[in-house]
Amino acid sequence: MDQQLQLYKSGIEALLFVSDKPIVLDQFKTVFPELKPAEISDLIKQLQDEYVNRQAGMAIVDIANGWQMLSNSNAAGYIREFYKTKTKEKLSRPSLESLAIIAYKQPVSRADLEVIRGVNCDGTVAHLLNKGLIEIVGRKEVPGRPFLYGTTKAFLEYFGLKCLEDLPKLELLPQLSQIETTVAEVPPSSLETIQEPVEEITVESSSQETSGQSRIEHELPVEQNAENN
Repeated sequence: MDQQLQLYKSGIEALLFVSDKPIVLDQFKTVFPELKPAEISDLIKQLQDEYVNRQAGMAIVDIANGWQMLSNSNAAGYIREFYKTKTKEKLSRPSLESLAIIAYKQPVSRADLEVIRGVNCDGTVAHLLNKGLIEIVGRKEVPGRPFLYGTTKAFLEYFGLKCLEDLPKLELLPQLSQIETTVAEVPPSSLETIQEPVEEITVESSSQETSGQSRIEHELPVEQNAENN
């Protein structure tokens, strides 16, 4: 490889190493204006292949239309053993359930959420908005024109997804799939207006996550029985 290209590749690798967020192509272009977009993408692909071929402890993954360097999932056990710590997620179980429904059925209104979950969702929607995991994407064309919600780029980053198409198929999440068959049976008049419990979920976490699918499958449980909330 040309020595100058090797320097560029080293620079790209260094930026990926120091960044705690995915780096998009436009950001690379501001640092390497002399490189064409295709050349930058090719250098990143070379780095990705090198890491895979030598079974490196790090991996460069496509996330949220950019690239990020993360620890290899194969090393997760060693990382847990090194830190031996637990982190507390600030999302309650009801919030995680609501987030799962929004992710798969977006755009949805708060009323849509309440029909599916069978409980009042004011607090959970506000909490997810404050955390930047969902956003208002429009209004529903019904009387009152309620807000419609969808997921954000921060949602993709949190779960290590390149795009929404990378979400696990619904058949892999049977609890979420089954609600599709029960929604029609829940009359709006049966919705309960109750205060959702705020319970913190403790999960073991390594320093990085590389599998968006496995993370979603473990962190987005969907309860069908509202009385359990």
